[in-house]
Amino acid sequence: MTTRGELLRVLIAVLAISVVILPFRAHAEDKGPVVFAAASLKDALDAVNTNWQKESGKQAVISYAASSALAKQIEQGAPADIFISADEDWMDYLATRKLIKPDTRFDLLGNQLVLIAPKDTNLTATIAVGFPIVSLIGDGRLAMADTQSVPAGKYGKAALEKLGAWAQVKDKIAQAENVRAALQLVSRGEAPLGIVYATDAKADPNVKVLDTFPENTHAPILYPIAIAASSTNKDAPTFLAYLKSSAAQVVFEAQGFKVLLNY
Repeated sequence: MTTRGELLRVLIAVLAISVVILPFRAHAEDKGPVVFAAASLKDALDAVNTNWQKESGKQAVISYAASSALAKQIEQGAPADIFISADEDWMDYLATRKLIKPDTRFDLLGNQLVLIAPKDTNLTATIAVGFPIVSLIGDGRLAMADTQSVPAGKYGKAALEKLGAWAQVKDKIAQAENVRAALQLVSRGEAPLGIVYATDAKADPNVKVLDTFPENTHAPILYPIAIAASSTNKDAPTFLAYLKSSAAQVVFEAQGFKVLLNY
């Protein structure tokens, strides 16, 4: 038979557990949105997120990787609230599977594709049909993001094909899992040349831009964004709106992105 003293001890224990659990639950509910973003956005989006935290008191949890990898993770049930791709293809991939909220989708940013080399190189290049990229690479390799699935790699392959250079260099590619990994190969001097976004080159003082690929050599480099269909985070629309703000625009432009929205 349970005594009154034992019941009192149980009640006190339950209340003590509640004191611990309830604030934890409240904190979890107040957590900012989980954002899956293309690797090339890291510097700019981290800065935007810091500013949003200062203004709102909340902070997004951002995971960076190749757009292809992130889209596949969302397809497999990863708990993302917002997806920012580096091309339309991977956003379309999720859209056709009804994994984004279509009314939240828009193109946020634009970018350029550049040819880079380590900062102390003596190499020079002018990108045009027939430019001697093979001789510039020499015995080394051309660092690129995966040319089959990662947007930066796909843009780069398309540009080289347009310029008639792909057949010459396709066996001399050092393929990386994302564009930032390709950047690091050049930054560390492990590859004499690389193809990355202009914003990546701007973010790394150990590389220099030899030339910019003409825009007519590849599809427009666009960054579509949308809220995931499974998202219930009440701050996801708020963060999405903040990315459209003039405050965010200043940060994106400072990092070299082209803002596609009119304010």
